[in-house]
Amino acid sequence: MSHRLRLACGFLKSGALFDEHSSLLNSGMPSESPRSSSHQPSSAHSGTKHFFEARENPPERYLVAHSDGGARGNPGPAGYGVVIKDEAGNKVAALSEYLGHQTNNFAEYQGLIAALEYAIKHGPKALKLISDSELLVRQIKGIYKVKNATLQDLHGRAKELIAQLEWFSIGHALREHNQEADRLANEAMDKGMGRSVARAAAPVSSAAQPPQEFEGIVRNGKVELVGGSLPDGSRVQVRMKK
Repeated sequence: MSHRLRLACGFLKSGALFDEHSSLLNSGMPSESPRSSSHQPSSAHSGTKHFFEARENPPERYLVAHSDGGARGNPGPAGYGVVIKDEAGNKVAALSEYLGHQTNNFAEYQGLIAALEYAIKHGPKALKLISDSELLVRQIKGIYKVKNATLQDLHGRAKELIAQLEWFSIGHALREHNQEADRLANEAMDKGMGRSVARAAAPVSSAAQPPQEFEGIVRNGKVELVGGSLPDGSRVQVRMKK
């Protein structure tokens, strides 16, 4: 049985998730080819059927996804983080992935796609996506076109997934309103780069336990511990004894 795509004109009532410092953008995506500047507003409206013409309130049950993506160096080690909650604000999932050497925009799109795929697989098929990437939001809305070939593919994939939902809304929020997703994205990058992600627990454990000291001897240029061992990845400081 086919179903009509229910589309959103906005978000929850004022103050539900955003304060006066947040920027909200309603959903929108054009059906025209996105081969134009990714930073210039679209002006070609003739012959274009807007993907988000219907204007309805959220359904009774829907998901809220806070999404963030980043790349250190841009391009550089990249990852995304997504926090998904139900309409009552209960956390239902936390998604993250290391993406290798990519750009910020690539990571932002991957976060969006991960949230869409989760909603389609687990339901309900109604999603409000919140991102601190204004570029992503405006490209999905059709305000900006997409020039980059890689992003065109991701943009197209996002449109295909959105079409499978019964309701969809997207909006922009400042980074300080997206901190948990930002943390997940950074932890994914840390893990992919071989760094420890237990940043929150580290200050507590270091304060509770004094630094450990071990005796060792150098053989063939390597320090061999005497009467002890350390787990792989341990950070050590070596002092020569006279």
